[in-house]
Amino acid sequence: MRCRRAVVSRRGGPEAMALVEDELAEPGPGEVGVRVLASGVAYGDVLKRRGLVPGTPRPPFTPGYDLVGVVERLGPGVSGLRPGDRVAALVVNGANAERVNLKADRAVPVPPGVDEAEALCLVLNYVTAWQMLHRVARVRPGERILVHGAAGGVGTALLELGRLAALEVYGTASAGKHDLVRRLGATPIDHRAEDFAARVMELTGGQGVDAVFDPVAGAQLLRSHRVLRRGGRLVCYGISSALSVGRLQLLLTLLLLPALMLLPDGRAARLYGIGATAGAGMEAVREDLRELLVLLAAGRLHPVVAERIPLSEVARAHDLVEHGRVAGKVVLVP
Repeated sequence: MRCRRAVVSRRGGPEAMALVEDELAEPGPGEVGVRVLASGVAYGDVLKRRGLVPGTPRPPFTPGYDLVGVVERLGPGVSGLRPGDRVAALVVNGANAERVNLKADRAVPVPPGVDEAEALCLVLNYVTAWQMLHRVARVRPGERILVHGAAGGVGTALLELGRLAALEVYGTASAGKHDLVRRLGATPIDHRAEDFAARVMELTGGQGVDAVFDPVAGAQLLRSHRVLRRGGRLVCYGISSALSVGRLQLLLTLLLLPALMLLPDGRAARLYGIGATAGAGMEAVREDLRELLVLLAAGRLHPVVAERIPLSEVARAHDLVEHGRVAGKVVLVP
């Protein structure tokens, strides 16, 4: 079966994205063939395209962490799924395509009536946010948290889930996105016009926050750590500073995080990666995604879909994400 897929043709900017058409093999043992209804573009995809993420496949490769689609074909040995079932899956690479083969045990059923793009938001962004809040930071009602990149895909998920968890939330974002941050129940901080650390201490009466969620890393980790109260937790889940400053930020992060972890100051620091948290792996991802899909179907979650962009415009989608021109999740559709 022939289908189109996006590829990173070489290391570089959005212009390195291309669309190719080739043959998709029949699903192998334990796999299902899925027609993709929606797939995501994440900041991690941008870093992979730029060659800034260790372990990234060599070009050409198809990016895309997450997808929602319809099962079309079953490989040998697959049970529990049928053609026509809508499923969501975290695949890490390869989602940005018209059709894919994926391991059946990664597919989570999507409830009837749920919008595909909103369901897609849960797979990477909300699972990441949920696990950082509840599996890593182990937040408790009434605690204060600081969310960096609060208007992004994971940032908006942290704000909404933080509100559900009865947390007091502060979020850094550019001024043009402050209305969205407020709508999601958080207090916005303009990271470009003010010192976020000083502002957090002012807002909390000098007490600081209980947890910080930082996708920027690099030198910022020191300032994020500084606003933690005793017993506070710093969770680093990305290194977006590497894009603007360079690979030095990656090295700096790898040096700073272990140092912060070892500081005997009553504060903790952790590095989060989806699928590898606390050894829980992919089963925890599926478990948390199922729980989040129940909340979405019940109308308790309202993911922010930034834009639905045709797969053929994948380069534009990457450009929007790379330069922070949108708020929420950028979704590719057929």
